[in-house]
Order: sequence, then C-alpha cells, then structure tokens
Amino acid sequence: MSGDLKALEDWAGGLLARLEPKARRQLNQQIARDLRRSQQQRIAAQRNPDGSAYTPRKPRLRDKSGRVKRKMFTRLKQSKHLKLQTDANSIGLAFLARTARLARVHQYGLRDRPGRNAPQVQYSRRELLGFSPQDLDLIRDKLLAHLAGATL
Repeated sequence: MSGDLKALEDWAGGLLARLEPKARRQLNQQIARDLRRSQQQRIAAQRNPDGSAYTPRKPRLRDKSGRVKRKMFTRLKQSKHLKLQTDANSIGLAFLARTARLARVHQYGLRDRPGRNAPQVQYSRRELLGFSPQDLDLIRDKLLAHLAGATL
C-alpha cells in the first residue's frame, strides 16, 4: 500500500510543482474533502482500508438476541471530529482532541481503560484511517481532471 502511495507521489510531484500555489491549495482541498467522505463511508460500513470487516465487539456489548446495540464509531466519523488540514503542499486528515486518543487506540490495537476505574483492556485493531485502492484511484482521477481543466 505504501509503495502505491509512493509511486503516485513520484508521478504527481512533477506535475503539481508546475501549478501555482493557489491552484494546488484548491486541488488539495477538493481531494481532502473527497477523501474525508470516503473515510466516513468506510467507517460507517465498519470496514478496514483493505476491505475486511472490523473485529466485532466483545460479547458484553451485545443484547440478549446477539444483536449489537449500536454500531462502533457512529459519532467519530462526523466532520466535527474528522478534520481536514490542507495547504498548497500537503493534505492532512486527522482526529483532534479527545477523539484522537480513542482513534489511536483502535487504529493500532493498543491497551486502554474503557472507564475511569476499569481494568486495562487490549483493543482489537480497527483501522479508522488509511488508503484503500479506491482512494488512490480517486486521488489520481481528481489530479488528472484538474490538470486537464487547467491546460484547456
């Protein structure tokens, strides 16, 4: 996955260097919004970037019929928690403040306390942010569309 991203970066770097900073910033904002939308949809679908399903919750969070009471990360995917950080040279998509800690624990499968006086629990790895092959295609397509429009 990182090899694909590096190849895309190498390919697009020369083309982006020719754009004015204002045009690069506008392109970055457009790509970042589309990436955020893609990440939100993937989190809502409870999928990792590779397409596999998130590890299910522990049994104690299920009701008697075995049904999950509430999906994971329903609020975490909201735009107020998933912030864009863009400028002419970079795109950033990150969780901020309190949600960053929760997201980090799930992203990397760390140990944490679910409550104030609760014992530590090992959380399963659930990748909230990451590039899927569709995201890389989206970036490439947006870049090509922007460059085709700029040269006309």
